Amino acid sequence: MPVQISKYQLFVMIILFEIGSTPLFALGSSAKQDSWLAMLAAAIAGFFLLLLFLAIQRRAPDQDLMGLLKLSFGKWIGTCVGVTFVIYFAYESMRNVRDFGEISNLTLLNTTPKYVTMFIILLLAFYAIIMGVDTLFRVTEALLPIVAISYGFLIFLICIAGLIHIDNMLPVLENGLSPVLKTAFPDIVSFPFGQTIIFFMIWHLFPDQQKLKKLSLIAYSTVALFLVAMNVLNITILGTTLVANSTLPFLQTVQLIEVGDILERLDVMVTLLLFLGLFVKMTTFYWGAVYALTHLFPSVNKRQWLILVGILIFITAFLEPNYSIHVWLGLKFSVKIYPLFQVIIPILMFISMLFRKITAQQTPSSDI
Repeated sequence: MPVQISKYQLFVMIILFEIGSTPLFALGSSAKQDSWLAMLAAAIAGFFLLLLFLAIQRRAPDQDLMGLLKLSFGKWIGTCVGVTFVIYFAYESMRNVRDFGEISNLTLLNTTPKYVTMFIILLLAFYAIIMGVDTLFRVTEALLPIVAISYGFLIFLICIAGLIHIDNMLPVLENGLSPVLKTAFPDIVSFPFGQTIIFFMIWHLFPDQQKLKKLSLIAYSTVALFLVAMNVLNITILGTTLVANSTLPFLQTVQLIEVGDILERLDVMVTLLLFLGLFVKMTTFYWGAVYALTHLFPSVNKRQWLILVGILIFITAFLEPNYSIHVWLGLKFSVKIYPLFQVIIPILMFISMLFRKITAQQTPSSDI
């Protein structure tokens, strides 16, 4: 019997996946005090991109991304394009594994070699995937209340600690719209909003396709507003200069909290929240790569692909010599390539489906 996911599980997965590692970085800092506008513009663009994804999924609701590619481009071209998506998913997972190792080394586990923590988190992801995707969704169900309460608590403390200075957001649009748009497109659209492309691997598991669009859009809008609000918090507390030069801006923000000489040094809580987000995003991309390979090459079983992809993710996570290059490669170089997977190919898929009048076809069931 194929795995099916509930409405709440899909809602939770979209929220936790989109949060992921996003609070790690000072997204939009090149727009200075207007970085929140860049984030908002990218979120709106991502909303329309999500509408495109859902329109494609609606034409063949029982197909995952690999099936949709074959329907759109034919078996051989679709398979080749599918392999490039496998590489993309595995690369995204690798980046999160490296983030996990670097952040743990910078914060909680200073003397522990990062390859140890990276291996452990990859092993946990391996275990979650080998137990079935329904296990991953149950894990996210348990994590959402923890994440929501923790972020809510931290934001409440920030507000009562008197750290917010609205003046840091002024003047609005000092240099016009150009810096905002240049920052938003394609960089912030690519990361994190365009990463919803991975849900092509998940949506076909949702039994009530009539409610899929509404549920996905509500979850996306919720998390997009949250990320914009987090960006506003960082700017109003740290100011544009500190945000732009901070390795972990939200962590630095929380380190400033002092309430009654009792509540302070809450950076451990932030670190744990970042770890939870990294784990969800990393595991989802890891699972997506394995699931795609299992679909494309069914002669090799899931366990073998899981081991092979896990080894490749772990090895390639060490190719970047240091964290500075890792961040630069991700936020300055890779985001320029992501639109190929997140925008160009989906548009071509949609056009192909329009001309070929593709309708729903049943995909083989899978227990992955």
